[in-house]
Amino acid sequence: MASCLTVSPLLVQLQSSSKIRPCKWERSSSTPPFATKASASRTTSLPASEPGKLPMREIPGDYGLPFIGPINDRHDYFYNQGTELFFESRVQKYNSTVFRANMPPGPFISSNSNVIILLDAKSFPVLFDMTKVEKRDLFTGTYMPSTELTGGYRILSYLDPSEAAHEQLKRLIFFLLKYRSSHVIPEFHSTYTSLFQTLEKELADKGKADFGNANDQAAFNFLARAFFDTNPSDTTLGSDGPTIIQKWVLLQLGPVLTLGLPKFLEDPILHTFSLPPFLVKKDYQRLYEFFYNSSGSVLDEAVRLGISKEEACHNVLFATCFNSFGGMKILFPSMLKLIAGAGVKLHARLAEEVRGAVKANGGKVTMAALEMMPLVKSVVYEALRIEPPVRLQYGKAKRDFVIESHENAFSVKEGEMLFGYQPFATKDPKIFENAEEFLADRFLGEGEKLLKYVLWSNGPETENTTLENKQCAGKDFVVLFSRLLVVELFLRYDTFEVEWKKSALGASVTLISIKKASF
Repeated sequence: MASCLTVSPLLVQLQSSSKIRPCKWERSSSTPPFATKASASRTTSLPASEPGKLPMREIPGDYGLPFIGPINDRHDYFYNQGTELFFESRVQKYNSTVFRANMPPGPFISSNSNVIILLDAKSFPVLFDMTKVEKRDLFTGTYMPSTELTGGYRILSYLDPSEAAHEQLKRLIFFLLKYRSSHVIPEFHSTYTSLFQTLEKELADKGKADFGNANDQAAFNFLARAFFDTNPSDTTLGSDGPTIIQKWVLLQLGPVLTLGLPKFLEDPILHTFSLPPFLVKKDYQRLYEFFYNSSGSVLDEAVRLGISKEEACHNVLFATCFNSFGGMKILFPSMLKLIAGAGVKLHARLAEEVRGAVKANGGKVTMAALEMMPLVKSVVYEALRIEPPVRLQYGKAKRDFVIESHENAFSVKEGEMLFGYQPFATKDPKIFENAEEFLADRFLGEGEKLLKYVLWSNGPETENTTLENKQCAGKDFVVLFSRLLVVELFLRYDTFEVEWKKSALGASVTLISIKKASF
């Protein structure tokens, strides 16, 4: 991109279970909660280190005894400490943001849980360097779900760019995104207008309204209508899409999730043995038939590219349901939580910017109008920074090389598994001032320079997704959808309040008050 705020080539087409509590955030008992503010902070830059000048250090940490070590680390990660404290305690113990440990699930699902953990903004980007790491079958980490869950195919997300099928399938997803891109903005407006009308009625009737389930249905309907010109309620799938997807995703991600169940139940059921694919076989077939019947032009393009219609359909389903729907399911509640917590002053600024830009563009939401909303875009990037929807990244060393943290250099051997926990890298205090705080205008003006440290898309925000890398094919569309959510919010409301609680995939958000637009 020539500028961090330039519209990507793909988007140019558009121009043609804890107690509910009010909005505040906690990481763990060992670190202060991050806050939300609407004001900007000064940016900090990473001092450049000369090659070879950092002291070499052996990577600290260990894997413990075979079998026992991975289980102990799994119990710490899920139950004894929790995810954040699991990492924080080891950073303090080893005085290093690079160290060795085991990552879940371990026995008996994963044959090798040993990883090198990267928790700072300087070492983390090696996970995107295709000259140093490979991504073959690493999408979910140290294990790979059964291909019976994806029609017997290794889906694009599990392919390394060196594999021939990677280029074919990613080219197909690019086609899918471009083919009906002009329908994205109007379909989003239509679908989310209905969503907010439903929430307003529920709020009036019950005094509160659950955002999660309504958002799940809206997200699936929007994706189906915008990209496949199909209304799910007019098909045999009906309104069952989101429920089926959640069961299907659970069978894939269960080994790295906690549902808040008692340890003696959850650990053997989710983390010790894989749940059998037959549990969702019939439901998955319903999803497959929906996409096969709705994807005629996309499947024709697949044949032209040398991909069978069957393989293409399983990939289109995965990209839509796991990647796109899953991202909206996690990110949208997180954004509501963060924006609500930032308070009425930010809300007033957003309302003024959104309504002014829409008015200046004939009263319609257009790409031209969106480009007149820099604060909206900064808010979206800050949400993606502080709570990235994809938190875990893996890569396997192709060769021996040296990685650097801020303080040390470390030798990595060919074949070793590297793992990064993204929220630590994107809240690195050596990069971001007040890193734990949600600062709505962090990426305005000079702050745009920090976008290279926003990594949610499996790569820096300042880089483009290509056929040769593993960056999210729909990267720019995710940002667009998120900007559209903020626009719809502040076209309708002057301000709003929510309550939230933790969930397996992020936050469960309940709308508790709204003030409708007064100007």
